[in-house]
Amino acid sequence: MKKMLPLLMLLGHAWILYGQRPELPPPHATKSYTNYSHVKGWDDGTKPIAPEGFEVTLYADGFNNPRWLYELPNGDLLVAEANSHFGFFKKIGAALIGATKSNNVKKSADRITLLRDADHDGVPETRTVFLKDLHQPFGMLLVGDQFYVANTDGLLRFPYTTGATSINAKGEKIATFTAGKVNRHWTRNIIANKDKTKFYIAVGCGTDHGEKGLDKEVLRANILEMNPDGSGMRVYASGLRNPVGMDWAPGTNILWTVVNERDELGNDLVPDYLTGVKEGAFYGWPYCYWGQHKDPRVPNAPEGLVEKATVPDYELKSHTASLGLAFYTKNSFPEKYRNGAFITQHGSWNRKPLSGYKVLFVPFKNGKPAGEAEEFLTGFMKDSVAGDVRGRPVGIIVSDRGDMFITDDKTNRVWKISYGKLKSGARM
Repeated sequence: MKKMLPLLMLLGHAWILYGQRPELPPPHATKSYTNYSHVKGWDDGTKPIAPEGFEVTLYADGFNNPRWLYELPNGDLLVAEANSHFGFFKKIGAALIGATKSNNVKKSADRITLLRDADHDGVPETRTVFLKDLHQPFGMLLVGDQFYVANTDGLLRFPYTTGATSINAKGEKIATFTAGKVNRHWTRNIIANKDKTKFYIAVGCGTDHGEKGLDKEVLRANILEMNPDGSGMRVYASGLRNPVGMDWAPGTNILWTVVNERDELGNDLVPDYLTGVKEGAFYGWPYCYWGQHKDPRVPNAPEGLVEKATVPDYELKSHTASLGLAFYTKNSFPEKYRNGAFITQHGSWNRKPLSGYKVLFVPFKNGKPAGEAEEFLTGFMKDSVAGDVRGRPVGIIVSDRGDMFITDDKTNRVWKISYGKLKSGARM
């Protein structure tokens, strides 16, 4: 594939990039802003905006911070509801900011809700608490008759019966993840390989750049690999500051992830990214970013480590909080979207004006990015200068029927995106 230049967009006084060869400014070239958004909600019947031919509908609401999604084989949709137990506050002088704006902290529901739309009319007629009394649940996975939940502090396994609308059995903890009070990035996503013999767990760092000591970052900023029984856990790839969404590139055995990069190095550093994950690779955190660009706040890197840092594949702009990832492998959407990557951007707090707050589409060809990113789902941003947004997309899945579902955590909604007459058609 020919190397391509990134898409350059002039916004304010800074060049913002999508693409494969970003030109990065030096650290602290611009001021680092603390700029939390104000979530206004979807008033007056507004909703996210998709390209012509697509329909966006409210699938369900009334959740408590819906973060992640999973579809069971019978079509039931599971919604993980969780939030930070401690919140994330940035102290400037005597002021604590963030608690009442985009980072509003509610008591974590710590549950998984089941939605069932048996007649496929777009309205789930069954809604139950599938699992409760969890500990910041996020990633979910069903293998055979075993259902797995990635809590912030460990992987739980439950017995599952097809068609069940709840699980009452006590879960068995089969693996432990680093959590504790230094747990800024608390989400733990999980995915299995094609033959279900290996699991991969995305574990973000506990801080921004290791500022509270790397002893708090043991087995963090990694994608971990383990066997389905929790044994054999090892680091599959390291130096990934906050990997969240994971998926397999169609037609390949390559795992891809989106990574939420570090803050407070300037308005346009450091870019979030989409990358194929190379086994054994080191991606820079905390010592460097985008290859060998050193973070001046983190000295004393182990000898030779920065030099071997792997450059990510595709830049997604700075401070966008790119979190969700789903490849489109069904047939309902137009041809241009098939086998490409959809990415949710939860939105910034460390940039002025705001960035993110949308769903991107990145075309793929032969298992690699093959063009400029397209803004697929917009309307979340209301006024980037004033800091007003309508919502914040997080989780994303493509259903077996070919529809797409998005969680909007701060407005407690799940959106459904369908295309044309196939939105209620037969399974693909």
